[in-house]
Amino acid sequence: MQMREVARGAQYINREPTQSQYLALPSACLSISALTPPPTNTTKMAFAGRWETETQEGYDAFCKLLGIPDDIIEKGRDYKLITEVTQDGNTFSWTQIYPTNAKVTNNFTVGKECDMETIGGKKFKATVQMEGSKLCVTFPNYHHTSEICGGKLVETSKAGSVVLKRTSKKL
Repeated sequence: MQMREVARGAQYINREPTQSQYLALPSACLSISALTPPPTNTTKMAFAGRWETETQEGYDAFCKLLGIPDDIIEKGRDYKLITEVTQDGNTFSWTQIYPTNAKVTNNFTVGKECDMETIGGKKFKATVQMEGSKLCVTFPNYHHTSEICGGKLVETSKAGSVVLKRTSKKL
């Protein structure tokens, strides 16, 4: 691969080097990083869509830790939570639809502080970060990550040693 400077930046051109090109450069002069194009963000629009819960682990313990009443825990245990995500670059609208059609929508831009809300109606300020291919945010009582694994939305919420892991399929 060879790099050529152009007026608006670097342009990458694929060329197969000949054997004589390999022989002409001493190994101490080889620098792969100078010839490698920048990494492509493969998760650019991966979160966008409508998702339905398939499995969840640690649901009861996590809800009890957060102080959710037993009757509400019971209603939500087998509910197929719907998550709707729209994404425009680093700006997201993330809506979760709970039993009895209760909805919580949080709008955020990665790396910028924003106003957010919990399902219980508690409002707080937070900054969502992108760590690798994961969206990460700290809620008042727990830390939450969202990522796409094998075409599924995997959300993990941790409060101390208690973990809720929810896996959703794309609709």
